Amino acid sequence: MKKILFVCVENAGRSQMAEAFFRKYVSKGFEAISAGTKPSAQVNPIVLQAMKEIGIDIENQTPKNISQQIIDESEQAINMGCIDNESCPALFMKDVLDWQIPDPKGKSIEEVRKIRDQIEIKVMNLINSFEENI
Repeated sequence: MKKILFVCVENAGRSQMAEAFFRKYVSKGFEAISAGTKPSAQVNPIVLQAMKEIGIDIENQTPKNISQQIIDESEQAINMGCIDNESCPALFMKDVLDWQIPDPKGKSIEEVRKIRDQIEIKVMNLINSFEENI
């Protein structure tokens, strides 16, 4: 099972959406994980709402702390973007893809929908690239 790791600082929005989309669309043989360097206590409620609107329920997801073990076990790591340079996951990970997606924290539902849709497209492209290499 190849693990794909989606990371951001709080693991409360972007990386949670990416993990959910990856799980929805990927074929067998892959597992999605998301984590953060400074995880929040809960997933962003606006993110929950935006995902629920398209039939994906991530209400039971909990932000997780990234560990060296998670990094080591991952086939590919994707950094969603950084909100602060000190705790940016890309600083201590090698071979990481950086999608530079805006943080949904504090944004309106309309803005979060745009971020959600951007993440869905990126995840679909990532999955297509894996399937082309099989």
